[in-house]
Amino acid sequence: MARPPIGFLSYRAVTTALSPAVPIVLRRRAGRGKEDHARVNERLGLHLAPRPGGSLIWVHGASVGECIAALPLIESLLQREDRNVLVTSGTVSSAKIMRERLPARALHQFVPIDTPSATARFLDHWRPDAGLFVDSDIWPNLVLGAQARGVKLALVNARMSERSFAGWQWAPKTAATLLSAFDLCLAQDEEIATRFRQLGARNVSAVGSLKADAPPLAADVDQLAALRGAINGRAVLLAAQTHPGEDETVLPVHDRLRQTIPDLLTIIVPRHVERGPEIAMLCGARPVRRRALGEMLSRDTAVYVADTMGELGLFYRLAPFAFVGGSLVRHGGQNPLEPARLGCAVLAGPHTFNFASAYDAIFREQGLGIVRSSGEIGEIARRLLSDPAAAKSAGHAAATAVASLGGAFVKTATAVEQLLACHARA
Repeated sequence: MARPPIGFLSYRAVTTALSPAVPIVLRRRAGRGKEDHARVNERLGLHLAPRPGGSLIWVHGASVGECIAALPLIESLLQREDRNVLVTSGTVSSAKIMRERLPARALHQFVPIDTPSATARFLDHWRPDAGLFVDSDIWPNLVLGAQARGVKLALVNARMSERSFAGWQWAPKTAATLLSAFDLCLAQDEEIATRFRQLGARNVSAVGSLKADAPPLAADVDQLAALRGAINGRAVLLAAQTHPGEDETVLPVHDRLRQTIPDLLTIIVPRHVERGPEIAMLCGARPVRRRALGEMLSRDTAVYVADTMGELGLFYRLAPFAFVGGSLVRHGGQNPLEPARLGCAVLAGPHTFNFASAYDAIFREQGLGIVRSSGEIGEIARRLLSDPAAAKSAGHAAATAVASLGGAFVKTATAVEQLLACHARA
């Protein structure tokens, strides 16, 4: 066996050296709500649930979006009654969603911290037959440890931004060692597939995005009715999945629009719910309510901060269009397929490299969408709020774009089943 590249050996040495500090870091994160107190040992590969008998397929996604996108694939895998599925992720919010939505014979565990000891305990306990990594959450100790144990690995819904590609090019041997550990790589588009091939991934093909085939975000019927009643026909400006720096751009839009739409309600859904108090403070003298405090909006509420987990489906159903965050800052844009699938038109800043193909398709179909400033957001928002028919048409165009991007699920499921069949014959 070839000697691992110096990059990986250095990474392994550093993660080994830092291992004693990991429990302290996890406890501090738990104190801030970033980890589940009751399940923090799972991050160390300890106190894991019992392994079910028979075949076990492991599916890993970083957070909510990846796990939800994988749900149809999980259900497809479980059509065979001799299979079980283990889902891992790294966030409290994804654990909550998976607890509510995973089918029978599927269970969730937190992914172990990527130290040699934690990943070894995890892999030796679960002994998965195959591992499917969704998107781009690739951990070296975990991946190479699984490969060393003979686990068949696939990178599905694979994504790599131009910036990440440039970074990996500085460590080509490490990139090739890590990516070649995957027996199969299913990329979201041909441009991404080319990047993976150039970095040394094997059996690469472009099949589209699983997120385009994901089910619509759920919404509690009673909560939706209550919010519609409270809004009572008011015009709604929705800013969803916002990051620091973007709320400061949206709030001046609210102020300008209120000059001609005096009863305008602005709803801000932060990407990270712990930012609720910060956003409420930014609102200053504007009448504000926070959903995390159990506050329902009233007629005089100007800004409603929806700082709760798992409720995006509610708010995308309440607005004709949404500014989707992570796009005015260089984060790369949050998932635009979720609002578009619900007929909610999409506005976003110029930084959309996380979902470049999806944003391009949606903007092309809508004929609008890219905004670079509060002035541009306000201009399009004013046009859509003053012309409900145009807003509805843009939402329909967004939904049409999503439908045109579908088909990745069937291709992914077929390729994964072929991989599993090869493993069974081996």
